[in-house]
Amino acid sequence: MARNYLHTIFTDAARAMQERQGSRAAYARMELGADGTPDPIGPREADFIAARDSFYMASVTADGWPYMQHRGGPAGFLRHIEGNRIGFADYRGNRQYISAANLAGDDRVSLFLMDYPSRERLKLLGHARTVELADDPALVTSLMPAGYQATPERAFLIEVIGWEWNCSQHITPRFTEDQISAAVRPMAAELNQLRAEVTALRAQLSGE
Repeated sequence: MARNYLHTIFTDAARAMQERQGSRAAYARMELGADGTPDPIGPREADFIAARDSFYMASVTADGWPYMQHRGGPAGFLRHIEGNRIGFADYRGNRQYISAANLAGDDRVSLFLMDYPSRERLKLLGHARTVELADDPALVTSLMPAGYQATPERAFLIEVIGWEWNCSQHITPRFTEDQISAAVRPMAAELNQLRAEVTALRAQLSGE
């Protein structure tokens, strides 16, 4: 249950607005018993994390601006390592280093994970740190997806303190090229079979 997530993310102003809008009683029950203990990552959360091929991560600049960055790779590039720790390899890219720099001043991050076909989304809060390739090459390379053509520079390790599943309302289903190909493959095979049968029948009729 997302007890610690809600307790962490709800401010007094948010609770007051919930009270005015009539939703506070329900959320108060969901927060009940929160004592700062992290919401444990269970099998459902771990499986969902392992299946993702992208996510969004927000950090905060030294001036207090929220910064959102997309991260992508083969499914499973975001790893559940152990307990409430997750991590991923940071590939060489545009060399802006905004997220890595932000963590030097404020280690808090928020992750947004989407499954568009199933219309599911998972939000995570945590404390993140970076580990440079030169400092721990074994760790960084262990987080690299096998055979993936990218150059790792560091690893991001995140201690998750809370998570929350969102409802499916307003999520438009979207599908990857691989998912569409898998869906149409049986129809394509049947179409090819029908074409072969038509060709055979035409040959048979032309020979009469």
